[in-house]
Amino acid sequence: MILLCALAALVQGAPFEPPVSIRVVGAARTAMVAVVRLEGQPAVRADELLAPLGGRLSRIDEGRWTLALPGLTLDIRDGLPFAGTVNGAVPLGAAPRWVAGVLVLPLSLVTELMPRLGGFRYDAARAELVGAGVVARAASEPSGTVFARASRVAPAAATVPTAEAPTPGPRATPRRPTGGKAARSPGDRRIVVVDAGHGGPDRGMHGPIGGRSTIYEKDITLAVATRLADALRDRGVDVIMTRTTDTLIALSDRGRIANRMRGDLFLSVHVNAANPHWRDPGTARGFETYFLAEAKTEDDRRVERMENEAVRFETSADAPKNDPLAFIINDMAQNEHLRESSDLAATIQRSLGTVHPGPSRGVKQAGFRVLVTAYMPAVLIEIGFGTNPAEAAWMSDEAKQQLIAARIAGAAVEYLARYERRVGTTP
Repeated sequence: MILLCALAALVQGAPFEPPVSIRVVGAARTAMVAVVRLEGQPAVRADELLAPLGGRLSRIDEGRWTLALPGLTLDIRDGLPFAGTVNGAVPLGAAPRWVAGVLVLPLSLVTELMPRLGGFRYDAARAELVGAGVVARAASEPSGTVFARASRVAPAAATVPTAEAPTPGPRATPRRPTGGKAARSPGDRRIVVVDAGHGGPDRGMHGPIGGRSTIYEKDITLAVATRLADALRDRGVDVIMTRTTDTLIALSDRGRIANRMRGDLFLSVHVNAANPHWRDPGTARGFETYFLAEAKTEDDRRVERMENEAVRFETSADAPKNDPLAFIINDMAQNEHLRESSDLAATIQRSLGTVHPGPSRGVKQAGFRVLVTAYMPAVLIEIGFGTNPAEAAWMSDEAKQQLIAARIAGAAVEYLARYERRVGTTP
């Protein structure tokens, strides 16, 4: 019975419990690094992490640092849930923070990013991070030799800052990722922010109705968004992805990421689901593109509610502000891009219509939370109905995902070129 309960917990997905500390094995020594809380998320102090690994933290300017590790260099910014690498920005899952004179890093940087990009090895069962140099030498030396040389364990620091209430301080002005310029210049490349809808515990819709296999929206959106990012880069556009792995990013944070990275466009990819109260919901087909405005029809409001439901998975969503001045300023910022967003949505809708097997459901408008905080031309693309067996199979096919990505990328570049001609600048 105990074994059955344990298996059931695994199947249902037991909640993740971070370790109290992690063992960091470097080339010279081993240290125990305490896991603290950073705005409710597990985190570690940068100085404690770098010491046993032989890493170095260098301050570039206010609120920005270079984190240099053997085989991996990261550009870290206070309050930005991304790290810059030689291949572009990658999501961290949570934002690093400067707290009481100490840089605190999200634990996901240790458990996911460093092993994926730098050759480190993280053992979740043992809560142990092994340095890249140690991993390489361990493969060529007798078992246990390298680890024996690095067996001296240094105690964790006695004091850990309370990251729950970070000390406010001056922030660096966000810079353009290309060239570090705060303003647009003729030599800048355009930046498109690609958002894969849902993620982590938020699976989004699932379907198809009556199908033998099940698809989840979060998996389809990530696959299409990854191909879309590649297609845009092939067309000479810089790309920022709000997520590259199966992780949850708060709806309101996605637009803020786009703003901080000075994006020119925001493209959010989603999969539609039929209204279960429709007469024959499994037959609903087609694609549609939304921009941010008040929903006009009951079905638009239904899609708005469905996509905004992801907020229930967020544990620290921002409360709405009642400041009337802030409301007016935000409304003005959105209205500035209303016409451009409508134009972008129409361009994408036309382009998808050349390859999509379903009917065009048109350009629509709704109050999607994911678009509210993106102060740039921003659209949400429903690439098809996952509740329809034929469309679910179509969008699950890798070749069709590539086709969807190519058409959206082509439309985005077409729109940008038209915008450049309209305002009289050349990127």
